[in-house]
Amino acid sequence: MPIQDQFQLNGKTAIITGASKGIGEAIAHALHEAGANVVVSSRKQEAVDQVAQALGERSLPVAANAGKPEELQALIDRTLEAFGGIDIIVNNAAANPVFGPVENTETWAYDKIMDVNVRGPFELCKRALPHLKAGGGSIINISSVGGLSPEHQLGIYSVSKAALISLTKVMAKEWGPQGVRANVICPGLIKTKFSEALWSNEKILKYALAQLPIPRVGSVEEVAGLALFLAAPASSYCTGGVYTADGGFTI
Repeated sequence: MPIQDQFQLNGKTAIITGASKGIGEAIAHALHEAGANVVVSSRKQEAVDQVAQALGERSLPVAANAGKPEELQALIDRTLEAFGGIDIIVNNAAANPVFGPVENTETWAYDKIMDVNVRGPFELCKRALPHLKAGGGSIINISSVGGLSPEHQLGIYSVSKAALISLTKVMAKEWGPQGVRANVICPGLIKTKFSEALWSNEKILKYALAQLPIPRVGSVEEVAGLALFLAAPASSYCTGGVYTADGGFTI
């Protein structure tokens, strides 16, 4: 297969959660540009409408809360109605309503973090599995370097991202014989709204960059390129992998 064809997604359909901004939006543009039908999902309909409008044809905006299984089922149903199948799932939606010591994390916050960051990907992929098997699907879960080494003041968020890494490996091992691949991306300091508290604080940013072999903040496009590789035929022998886009932070 010519190398350029190994990165083409013509005829494939991708569901991307948390796709209204940041990393998810960048992945939506990358997969769409590679030829995929893209289902743009996030909590607010107006936000996903804007992204789908920017993408144009072969896109579908569907509002869904990743923490609510019934809404994820509706997301699957809408995708099948529009495009007839599912080939790629990118679980990018994430929640972190607290910042501080783990002992200060209240039960409601713990539950929200786990529901969105772990249960959501589990429910979406489990429910979509019969359709992923049909054509040999690719699951791409977006974790964090915090899932590899707990981040300061982000304890339960880090726990959830470590669980997502483990869940990805379980999916890879159990579903590989059925033709479904599962890989996980662990971004480091990427310039998004989600991480603004880190890169917008001069003192914190200076400290963070001093830890990096590539001493700068990453871009969403740099994560999207990795996601495209994992979605495309170029990565057809890759499953259960943990891929960092962190400027070397985890070395």
